[in-house]
Amino acid sequence: MATISATSVRFGSSLKLSSRTGQVTGRSITSVVSVGWAKNGFPSLRSSSFRVSCAAKPETVQKVCEIVRKQLVLSPETELTPESKFSALGADSLDTVEIVMGLEEEFDISVEEDNSQNITTVQEAADLIESIIQKKGEA
Repeated sequence: MATISATSVRFGSSLKLSSRTGQVTGRSITSVVSVGWAKNGFPSLRSSSFRVSCAAKPETVQKVCEIVRKQLVLSPETELTPESKFSALGADSLDTVEIVMGLEEEFDISVEEDNSQNITTVQEAADLIESIIQKKGEA
């Protein structure tokens, strides 16, 4: 079986320019895809990973890291990245609720319960904050 592999393929990309702030924000979808041709001549397509990312402002990500570090009482040596999962840092469901409450207070926002249950990483929290702030500014 001959196989063609692509380590990273970018499917679509969109950028938005905010007329209010003049900043460019964007979203991209990246997927790792393998394409193979079986002996019968029909191609097969397999995706080993799929990631959607949103470009939250670096200062938003940094503030989220600070709140997570404080809420989980993490040492300064503990590395926090946008991909850091709360559960991997030792957070349980109550810790996650307290993190969300800290984010609401810091950013003067209100996070709906449905959205708060979907936050598992620093990046997801930062993206949600940016989204809520943007909607709040448009209202």
